[in-house]
Amino acid sequence: MRENLNTTMRAAVCTRAGDPEVLEIHEVPIPAVRAGWTLVRVRATGLNRSELRTRQGHSPSVVFPRVLGIECVGTVAVSTDPALPEGTTVAAVMGEMGRAFDGGYAEYALLPTTLLMPITTTLPWETLAALPETYLTAQGALDALGIEPDSKGRLLIRGGTASVGLAAATIAAAAGLEVAATTRQPAKSSTLTAAGVTHVLPGSPAPDLHEIWPDGPDYVLDLVGTDSLPESLRLVRRGGTVCMAGSLSGWLIPGFEPIAMIPSGTRLTAFHSDDYKGSAGAPILQRVIDQVEAGAYQPNLDRAFALADIAAAHRYMEENRATGKLVVVP
Repeated sequence: MRENLNTTMRAAVCTRAGDPEVLEIHEVPIPAVRAGWTLVRVRATGLNRSELRTRQGHSPSVVFPRVLGIECVGTVAVSTDPALPEGTTVAAVMGEMGRAFDGGYAEYALLPTTLLMPITTTLPWETLAALPETYLTAQGALDALGIEPDSKGRLLIRGGTASVGLAAATIAAAAGLEVAATTRQPAKSSTLTAAGVTHVLPGSPAPDLHEIWPDGPDYVLDLVGTDSLPESLRLVRRGGTVCMAGSLSGWLIPGFEPIAMIPSGTRLTAFHSDDYKGSAGAPILQRVIDQVEAGAYQPNLDRAFALADIAAAHRYMEENRATGKLVVVP
């Protein structure tokens, strides 16, 4: 049933590049619905470090002012597609949300209908919001590594206490892998252990990793990114696979020399969560939700902020205080 909508809504508008205080709560018009787009009432949205970098001015394609937010969960408020009636629970990720058009940091978001993933769940909104981008990225990265259910082998996760790292550990441990993970914050070791990590490695994984696995891991999921990728290629066993699926340290590798840096027979791959947007990601996300509801996967929710506290949420994220996913609830 179609909602009785007001004409305005609250949104966290990134007014310009800068510190967290450039995120300001404004009263803005609710977007007008047009063909091919659906108005979603945002019930909660997950925070992501890519939004932090956009806010800092590191996304050249983004024009300010902009409502950030590359993901959200909510309900269809106004539909243009009979397959998505009003009231349907949906999730959306990527597809230039919060970059080319306004995203999830608002009470409503006008989104391309092709981005929407209809889902069925009894999870609370803040728990549900911790799943889409995090778990779709984690599952996609493990798929890129060639890891399947009941796989055997050894997985090293670099950046284990990131929300994607915790999700990947949960999935990999449930699949039967032996998991090691790095963290720069040893105080968070218990969180990694609870997610299924057998070996917690503070700081750089070498030399401790070779004491555990003399031949190296079979797989490396690198969420730290450009600073650590060359070392990850040296750490993985010869013939193993490294997947880069995060960029906590930036986007580019200065002086990257593939022949010199990739050992013979070792495979380097990557995963971008745009690959699992819309209909491609819907069944995967539903499977994750079912596993969370069954208690097999953890939502790894650190804490939820109110929309009015978006600047504080970004500062919390920027200071690396979170262990798991941060969520904003309008």
